[in-house]
Amino acid sequence: MQEINTREVSPQLNHFEKDYDQKLRPSNFSEYIGQKKIMANIELMVQSSKMRSAALDHLLLAGPPGLGKTSLGLLLAKEMGAQMHMISGPGVEKKGDLAAVLTNLQRGDLLFIDEIHRLPIAIEEILYSAIEDFRLDIIIGQGASARTMQIDLEPFTLIGATTRSGLLSNPLRDRFQASFHFDFYNSEELALIIQNNTQKLSLSLDQEAIFEISKRSRGTPRIANRILRRVRDFIVVKGSAQGTLPDVMKAMQLLDIDHCGLDQMDRKILTVMRDYYSNGPVGIEALSATLAEDKSTIEEVYEPYLLKEGFLIRTPRGRALTEKALQFLAEVKV
Repeated sequence: MQEINTREVSPQLNHFEKDYDQKLRPSNFSEYIGQKKIMANIELMVQSSKMRSAALDHLLLAGPPGLGKTSLGLLLAKEMGAQMHMISGPGVEKKGDLAAVLTNLQRGDLLFIDEIHRLPIAIEEILYSAIEDFRLDIIIGQGASARTMQIDLEPFTLIGATTRSGLLSNPLRDRFQASFHFDFYNSEELALIIQNNTQKLSLSLDQEAIFEISKRSRGTPRIANRILRRVRDFIVVKGSAQGTLPDVMKAMQLLDIDHCGLDQMDRKILTVMRDYYSNGPVGIEALSATLAEDKSTIEEVYEPYLLKEGFLIRTPRGRALTEKALQFLAEVKV
């Protein structure tokens, strides 16, 4: 699924932009914009944990990529004065790998597991006793001679992050003491994030330019930051002291991101459905064959935003264009 990392409007983190992404993360709770209900609950939990001198409750953070789950985890470690240990669910291949991480945790540490729904079940089961009783149960030997060894763990906090909460097993989900779902950001919240990050990048943008970026960022801070980086390059090469709305518009034209935040592939999907399938409904297999794209790539990479924004609907017979999509295609003349 290479498209995830090559599209400017992809919410996934590109390996090459990790340092840039780290620089723009909020440094404290007051800098964390959006997700107000989540933050109100989190700040209360942190305060209570400190007053009780106890480890923070285990948290499940769910929602689309790029909305700030990792940033919140890092802030929690900072606020609690604790160490953050970060691992990825798909990267844990053996029980011993997770056991080694758990036994090295110190009192109050935070263990952040990204894409936790992708932990193999056999490995996931190790977490059950670790979460509930701060105990690690290890089976030594096989068959009749097998025995269980128990290792006590220091009280710690597990933070699970997932983009597919429906794939999380019920036994694991039930063991989290708090669960929060991240929503997409509105244009005003994104504009505040962009304003803060222009200062971190020593960049000057007028308010019209900032708001135009926010409108094209698909409700996702990571996309806003990526677009901001490209706009910065445009302004630096141009030699301007301050970025203006025309600068942003020219940069967006180069990036091929339209006023709705759609890129070339998004528009191609809508156009194919209009021109080849009379606006739909069309099955995913037929659409995949016509676009020469993998079915799962269409479902997981391209469709979510088109569905969220009301350009597509799913019916029992397949995908279909909405009136909004038809109006959009008429406006952009594709």
